[in-house]
Amino acid sequence: MILSFHPCFDADTNIIVAGRDPGPEELAEIQSASAVILPQGCRESLYRMAIENCAHVFPDYSHRFAYPGKTGQATLFKKLNVPFPNTLIYKDLEDFSCQQSSDNETLPIPFPFVFKFDWGGEGQTVYLINSRKALADKLYQAAEFEKAGLAGFILQAYIPHGRRSLRVAVINQRLISYWRIQPGRHSFGTSVAAGASIEHDADEDLQQIGREATLAMCTQTGINLAGVDIIFDASAPGPAPLFLEINYFFGRSGLGGSEAFYQLLIPEIETWLATCKD
Repeated sequence: MILSFHPCFDADTNIIVAGRDPGPEELAEIQSASAVILPQGCRESLYRMAIENCAHVFPDYSHRFAYPGKTGQATLFKKLNVPFPNTLIYKDLEDFSCQQSSDNETLPIPFPFVFKFDWGGEGQTVYLINSRKALADKLYQAAEFEKAGLAGFILQAYIPHGRRSLRVAVINQRLISYWRIQPGRHSFGTSVAAGASIEHDADEDLQQIGREATLAMCTQTGINLAGVDIIFDASAPGPAPLFLEINYFFGRSGLGGSEAFYQLLIPEIETWLATCKD
């Protein structure tokens, strides 16, 4: 019996648990299932229940929950030994103060650098820092967030990337890549939500390098549904891809919208099911 918690994938049994944790009824269905299909936005409680009680679960979110947020992803990149920009991880402001230089004057990364809060998507909590005042403003903002129970941020070296990033959409065995290009010379960030344009055909050789790097990372981790962001250092002598983020709930504009995404996803879920063996 195939059990689906995904609203767009029809299986033998279909359950929707949006907005709540799973309960005894969901547990009984999972235990009876030969395979479980989860939605992209599933809670950790549903994922844990699924993997602890069924041998076959799609997608593989083990690294999503083991390495949460931007701090977790930076930790994961270090563990995997994949290339990514020089990154300093801080669990909170106290951690930042402890790691800061004794004279409190020397910054750990030279200007400009990138400040990223641990949460947020579409570039909403990512900032280019060009001055001490800009950093002080973000640290003040971090203090306000901590009062609300939100803590953690990273400082990351700024990499000249030609005003574009490569998004590699991983949909089971299928990898689809495209460029996201900043809307203006003086803007920062390449999210579509912030006005970036999409280019599918440019520099296919670099796209292939990015896809191969993503495939290697996915082979290491088992990640099979995500949007992986990569940049290329324009100042480097060769085309070396640098990982930025793994987005498990990613935008679909570059894939043609939600309907086009599901036309890609559903056959790939069926392909994955065909490989499942008890």
